[in-house]
Amino acid sequence: MAAPSPTAGLPSEASCPICLEYFRDPVSIHCGHNFCRACITRCWEWSTTNFSCPQCRETAPERNLRPSRELARVLEIAKRLSLQVARGETVEEEGCERHREPLKIFCKDDEAFICVICRESRAHRAHTMLPVQDAVQEYKGEIQARLQALKEDRDKLLGFREVEMRRNGEYLEKTAAERQRVFSKFEGLRLFLEDHACHLLAQLGGLERDIEKIQEENITSLTKEISCLDTLIQEMEEKCQQPASKFLQVREEGKEFEKENFQQPPLLLPELEKKISHFREKNIALEETLRTFQVKVTLDPSTAHPQLVVSADGRSVRWEDAQLPTTPSASTPILACWVARPSPPGDTPGWWTWPRDNTAPWGSAKSLCRGRDPSASIPRKGSGRCSSGGLRTVPSPPLRPSLTCRGSPGRSGSL
Repeated sequence: MAAPSPTAGLPSEASCPICLEYFRDPVSIHCGHNFCRACITRCWEWSTTNFSCPQCRETAPERNLRPSRELARVLEIAKRLSLQVARGETVEEEGCERHREPLKIFCKDDEAFICVICRESRAHRAHTMLPVQDAVQEYKGEIQARLQALKEDRDKLLGFREVEMRRNGEYLEKTAAERQRVFSKFEGLRLFLEDHACHLLAQLGGLERDIEKIQEENITSLTKEISCLDTLIQEMEEKCQQPASKFLQVREEGKEFEKENFQQPPLLLPELEKKISHFREKNIALEETLRTFQVKVTLDPSTAHPQLVVSADGRSVRWEDAQLPTTPSASTPILACWVARPSPPGDTPGWWTWPRDNTAPWGSAKSLCRGRDPSASIPRKGSGRCSSGGLRTVPSPPLRPSLTCRGSPGRSGSL
């Protein structure tokens, strides 16, 4: 029985598992298997996640195609060897067309099968030649070496991937532990602050009740004293209206109307004053603690109120009448910043009035302005409280600018 050809296994080893032909533009995927670029791209055409290997079914979250240049070079050698072996077997049976001798020699320079007579010819004399079987073994050894290198590279990549996955898993576990630790610490801090706030508020409530009790006692005492003085004053006024003879007769009796000097009760007991000072010190300490969590901000002059002047470093602001640019910015916030004064109907934009009912303290304000340009007004809902001292707007955004209200308020309405 004839032994199998050494190149019999080359087609299967150098073929794509998808198209079953020699690799064309071979690429390696995450598991180390090789495919034609077009075949694996067509196989993953509709996949977005969990890219599965068509051969071992191992999945990967991302598409990763690495060109396999070594395999491409091996394929070129395998193709030439297979073609030459096939040609050698056919020609060897037929013999050399020129000399009719068996083709038992392989010329490496011309990559062709020749006979012993061709070997001595001038065309091949200086070339490197090997027996056909030796050439097959040599090329097969090269292919096996390259295949072994590819397998070693694949094993290394598999090891790297396993280490990377294990390391990333450890990092994720540490991150989750730190997240839980931060959450636990802040949750404990939140509960502590809530308990402490409830405790302080309860103490303040008790202090308020003590102050109200003392205030009630003082008012009651003062009311009694006032009532006694009112009675005494009335009696003395009646005595003064009597005739002189009768008035002088009761002079000695008038001593009963003499009253001791009134002693003003203390407005607040020292103990309560001490408690209030204690709470004030606690609030100061709390403010100092909260100040450590504050961050520095830089103010944007282009979005400021027309009468707000921002410092050069953008860290402070002051109020004054200043001539500033009127060009609004796209990011300019909506500000309620108009002075309210009585004005006749049809006045120019920028000056509005809204009468309100004296019994209705709340009015509404809908028209506000954007940026510094008074003519660039846009509708914006809000509300405000108007009195003889001023108007305080409460717009939908968290802005609460003060508006001056000149004149006495009238009936309620909207602006």
